[in-house]
Amino acid sequence: MNKLQGFLMKNLRTTCLDYNMLEEGDHIMVCVSGGKDSATLLYLLKEMQRSLPISFALTAVHVDQKQPGYDGAPLLEWLEQMEVKYEIIEEDTYSIVVDKTKEGKSFCTMCSRLRRGILYTTANKLGCNKIALGHHGDDAIETLLLNMVHSGQMKAMPARYTSERYKLAVMRPLITCLEDTIREYAQLREFPILPCNLCSNQANLQRPQVKMLLSSLEMLNGNVKRNMLNAISDVRPSHLLDQKLRNSCGLDPITGETLSGDDNNNNNNNNNTSQNNPDIILLDENEYI
Repeated sequence: MNKLQGFLMKNLRTTCLDYNMLEEGDHIMVCVSGGKDSATLLYLLKEMQRSLPISFALTAVHVDQKQPGYDGAPLLEWLEQMEVKYEIIEEDTYSIVVDKTKEGKSFCTMCSRLRRGILYTTANKLGCNKIALGHHGDDAIETLLLNMVHSGQMKAMPARYTSERYKLAVMRPLITCLEDTIREYAQLREFPILPCNLCSNQANLQRPQVKMLLSSLEMLNGNVKRNMLNAISDVRPSHLLDQKLRNSCGLDPITGETLSGDDNNNNNNNNNTSQNNPDIILLDENEYI
């Protein structure tokens, strides 16, 4: 357990440093769903709070969505043992999700939007300036694959972004940690796990299918998840087809070559060259293997 905690803590510290997640005077709302990921996040942030030379406050927030069979007692007992300030928000989003979701569609989208709105509002009421979510590396990889398959976009999850409406920093400190490691650590720590009785009963959900795909890929390469996670932070614009991305990185949008200062300043005049001249080849197969 100590080895796992050290490994997770190292990743957490690096991510927090790289994305400036912990600053003097912060009041961070840690969203605790009742799952292994958010419990691990809260526990590790509490450990960091004791050891770092800066002062920041933590408030754990859990949303009781009134799902059938819900029992939050184990979570409440654990939060008391943690000696962390916490808030339990009671909102019957379950009835709304079931009523408004079309037959055959996933509950997850509407459920997460309603819960996120509640969390943002709660953060403002509590005076928090940052929100910490328990998303991990597997979540980022799965989101990347889902967006590529269904939306045709290369888009995963940012480690940090700002909610424009609420002016809150939304952070994912565990984004470089893989789910298997978190699961093993949570089991050893015996964190209380509250089952989700809403989405777990639905068939043909997309994310579980992507998990199966990743498991199949792991048979080809045991490091596939770590490699895919590294790929999200090691993007090579010259080897992609996004001309706007190339341009914003100071590359020629057609050749991928680095532009000089003058060429870069004048590049906007040439952005539509490929559209105006059908004879231009966008990709040289021999050069981009």
